[in-house]
Amino acid sequence: MYKAYKFRLYPNTEQQIALAKSFGCARWYWNYSLNLCQETYNKTGKGLSRGYIQGLLPGLKKEYPWLTDAYSQCLQVVALNLTTAYKNFFDKRAKLPRFKSKHGRQSISYPANVKFEGDYLKLPGKVGLVYCRRHRDMTGTIKTVTVSKNSDGKYFASVLVDDGKEQPESSTDGNAIGIDLGLTHFAITSNGSKYDNPRHVSKHSKNLKKKQQSLSRKKKGSNKRNKARRLVAKVHSKIARCREDFLHKLSRKIVNENQVIAVENLNVKGMVRNHNLAKAIYDVSWGQFCTMLKYKAEREGKTYIEIDRFFPSSKTCNVCLNQVGSLPLDVRNWTCEHCQSHHDRDINAATNIKNEALRILSLGTSDTANGGDVRRLGGRIPCLLDAIPDEVGSPN
Repeated sequence: MYKAYKFRLYPNTEQQIALAKSFGCARWYWNYSLNLCQETYNKTGKGLSRGYIQGLLPGLKKEYPWLTDAYSQCLQVVALNLTTAYKNFFDKRAKLPRFKSKHGRQSISYPANVKFEGDYLKLPGKVGLVYCRRHRDMTGTIKTVTVSKNSDGKYFASVLVDDGKEQPESSTDGNAIGIDLGLTHFAITSNGSKYDNPRHVSKHSKNLKKKQQSLSRKKKGSNKRNKARRLVAKVHSKIARCREDFLHKLSRKIVNENQVIAVENLNVKGMVRNHNLAKAIYDVSWGQFCTMLKYKAEREGKTYIEIDRFFPSSKTCNVCLNQVGSLPLDVRNWTCEHCQSHHDRDINAATNIKNEALRILSLGTSDTANGGDVRRLGGRIPCLLDAIPDEVGSPN
């Protein structure tokens, strides 16, 4: 079973320059190959294979000697990533590949010849030994290492390892729970528990507004503007880390206490068209929470299931299954006309989600409302997107 560990890196000035050159080479090669693929498709109606794209490297290195600043296998991974991106697009699992920018997050992958030496991570090429804050033990064989630089200037290494264990088969023997996701309360469970929405953006909105106003007053292209931009990025990074911490802790608690976990498949893309709620919907990160529930449940042999988004969970009485005609969002409690049962809207929805999941499982089918997963189909390293991320509790 594959796991991914994320560690903080502290490269010195020379190593930062070497990594910046590697980021630039990989980004340029991606954009060059993507542009060539688009031109070829417009002229002939056909794409380019991974072997053809990789075959361009020797000639490009002679024409552009600075491409040798990057480790050779890192550029080969770029070709693999591009062909995989096109495969996912034509299979309708992802959007069309886009050109990469030098602004924002940068990354590069090392598929081999990477190892730890004490507190240092040894990267091939001109980077060498980089100090790494290994805040937790890691067991298994290293497969790939992805080095990234965030917008706030911090460096991280995502280490993919194979621990040699087989993924356990999923089982339904145990406690079952249904989860209804919302905005006032982030999650409402079928057993009556309600978890408040932390509203991370609102908590940091004052600080973020101050930093953004300072950024807008700086002259474009100046060093002060770059410093102000980095301060804004740090606030966004703080918000993202607080959100991930909350989602990791809540998902871990739910997975530890239950064997069958049922949630509703939400049409987030359609819901954010409501401009009054779009900011709040993006802040709660329902999709990221469901992803955490899924991989944590699968890693421990538990069952995760999603109910169809059109299932009337809120309008159906969980006692007599009577369905009301309409139930506006401002109605948070209602009484069933058939059996006179009084319901809390959210708890009733969570209970119906659990019951529907148990019904589906009793029929012996695992069909859900999910589409196809984006995963690598072929290539030298098909295990990258099959990795199960391991929760990182580092304060760094």
